[in-house]
Amino acid sequence: MLGVILALLVTVLVIYMLAKGYKPQPVLLLGGLLLMGLTVAFDIGPLLPEKTTTNFEFFDIFKVFSDLLSSRLAGLGLTLMAIAGFSRYMDHVGASKALFAVFERPLKAVRSPYILLVVSFLVTQVLVIFIPSHAGLGMLLMVTMYPILIRTGVSPLSALAVIGTCQFIDHGPGSGNVIMAAKTAGLDPAVYFVHHQLPVTIPIILAVAVTHFIAQRWWDKREGYVFNQETLDNIDHNDHSRPPLIYALLPVVPLVLIIGFSPIFHSSIKMDVTTAMIISTIVALVFEYFRLKSAKAVMDSFMLFFEGMGKQFVLVVSLIVCGEVFANGLLKVGAVDTLITAAQNAGFGVGAMIIVMSFILALAAFLMGSGNAAFFSFAALTPKIAAFLKVDVVTLILPMQIMTSFGRTVSPITAAIVAIAGIANVSPFQVVKRTAIPMAVAAIVNLVMTFIYLG
Repeated sequence: MLGVILALLVTVLVIYMLAKGYKPQPVLLLGGLLLMGLTVAFDIGPLLPEKTTTNFEFFDIFKVFSDLLSSRLAGLGLTLMAIAGFSRYMDHVGASKALFAVFERPLKAVRSPYILLVVSFLVTQVLVIFIPSHAGLGMLLMVTMYPILIRTGVSPLSALAVIGTCQFIDHGPGSGNVIMAAKTAGLDPAVYFVHHQLPVTIPIILAVAVTHFIAQRWWDKREGYVFNQETLDNIDHNDHSRPPLIYALLPVVPLVLIIGFSPIFHSSIKMDVTTAMIISTIVALVFEYFRLKSAKAVMDSFMLFFEGMGKQFVLVVSLIVCGEVFANGLLKVGAVDTLITAAQNAGFGVGAMIIVMSFILALAAFLMGSGNAAFFSFAALTPKIAAFLKVDVVTLILPMQIMTSFGRTVSPITAAIVAIAGIANVSPFQVVKRTAIPMAVAAIVNLVMTFIYLG
């Protein structure tokens, strides 16, 4: 019971600091180190196995951090950094704009504002597989999709609601949360995405699309929205540049490699995500050479790949490691074991535990404004909980991973929400007011699909 009390006190401190706007990395790291320090101080248990201990318990606190950093940099961290490097280069060559241009003409052909809203939302769910960044895709859509929606009579807030939910699910084998969930469950990311995630997320996506149609039209009527020419005058028309349309193929290359050479198609060729990203970047360099006819310019631009990798380490890989330090603190202090025992005594089954864990993660993502911070903090705990419940890890982690991003999408401090609201000159609270109903429906459908999945 002592472990639960200590964990609760430290968790409250962590949540308070995050709510006050502190950076999640140092807060989670501090929380984890504090929990492990209390574990040593109250002699609750060892922090490291005898083979890896420093033979001084207070040094072991920092050895845990060092071991996690080393492990993640060589595995998941390198994968995420390679994805970020490729994404940075795609942004540089304008491939994302070319990809959207493929969808632009069909979108313009839809005349009904609310039908267009639904179609646009479905388009974003395709794009997010190739551009797995909430803020990055949101910003791209603000200079491409947003003007199209406004010109057809969609209200700015309805358009922002669709753009704000562009990554309401971390989707596809290129997503950091998907890769983390797959590795935790011991699965190939492509297998996790195709065999486990898609059967659950497709019904959720369709439900949210219908909800957008109903909810945004209801909000527009409630707020008395009337289309007028002044709305058009406030749209930024400055960015019309894009590369040749063939560049739309570049963001698709990694997905083709990852899924094409995966166990799904029984391929004898093994293709990991990092290798796929490097190959895809080299392909993009070849495209750039034929476009620019300058070997020096192309070679110089390759440094952007490493720039993207470095930025990902600062923003995301550090977050993963610090989140895992906090999770390790919760484990070492004995809080998880106590809660599992309590759940066992209370008769909690798989369904009840999934609901509780999923909503805890959604709440954490809402408070942090980050799905990564919340999910990376708790993902490491799922194998132990799954073992107690006697279910596969994927059964527990899948609904948690999906639910996490719902909380981020209704948070007014999420980077993507703040960014798109700033461009449209509205309050982030007005945007999340419009995303709340679709995300509530998404949460319900997620749980329903989870129980069908369990059945």
